[in-house]
Amino acid sequence: MSMKPLFFAVGLALAATPAWCAGTSAPPAPAATPAAQPPKIAPPPARKPTAEERVEADRMGALARAAFWGHDLEVDPRDVEGAVKLAKALRELSRFDEAEAATAQALIIAPNSVEALLESARDYIAQGHGFFAIDPCTRASAIAPKDWRPQSLLGIALEQAERGDEALAAFKSAVALAPGNPAALTNLAMYYAARGDSKQAEALLRQAVAAPGAGPRERQNLALILGLSGHLDEAERLERKDLPPDVVANDLAYLRADSTGPKPRSWDAVSSAH
Repeated sequence: MSMKPLFFAVGLALAATPAWCAGTSAPPAPAATPAAQPPKIAPPPARKPTAEERVEADRMGALARAAFWGHDLEVDPRDVEGAVKLAKALRELSRFDEAEAATAQALIIAPNSVEALLESARDYIAQGHGFFAIDPCTRASAIAPKDWRPQSLLGIALEQAERGDEALAAFKSAVALAPGNPAALTNLAMYYAARGDSKQAEALLRQAVAAPGAGPRERQNLALILGLSGHLDEAERLERKDLPPDVVANDLAYLRADSTGPKPRSWDAVSSAH
């Protein structure tokens, strides 16, 4: 939700009839000379955040980060890292137009910035406009051919553009570049899940969950695939590692109901129903 500052304007109209206009014979005495005002002190000059402050900012919520990096760019409009981090925070707040403007600013300054290109792609993908993410992903991959992230994001962009075979090739390329990366494995797994290949998806997600750096995203995707395959006990154990009891109960109720009805044909159907 976009949040904009609210400005309150308060107007005070004070009307009174002067005493000398109401029948008195003499005008009022002249006003006293105002007291001398103290000299105004100029505000301290704006400064760039320190390295420590920049690290601390990454721990803030999206709204606070947007304010922090927005101030940083006011001080130094050529801070490419600041522009990328501002775009990320704005994207998390669903302020997509502003996020794209921030990445555009970064790319004017540094057209070969891989981070800016990837953030631009993420902004399009978050809106479901994967077709427009293909170009920045492709450019980032050409600049950093050993980086798995452009290929993995390219796979998502190509899927949204309904170019499934090319998407699979990109996901496989990402895994080849980073064989033990949980995010790369998960994206490939969900490609198979979207096409009903739960066996292949489960195998890849088990690798992802066991990989260093795995977190809730990997565990919850595996729990979903296991639940849809009827392995509710294992799905429940995985869910309880990351989710509160009421959410787990709702998820299990959904999975049990799904086991008695028609199976969703794709991961998109699962996501929209749950």
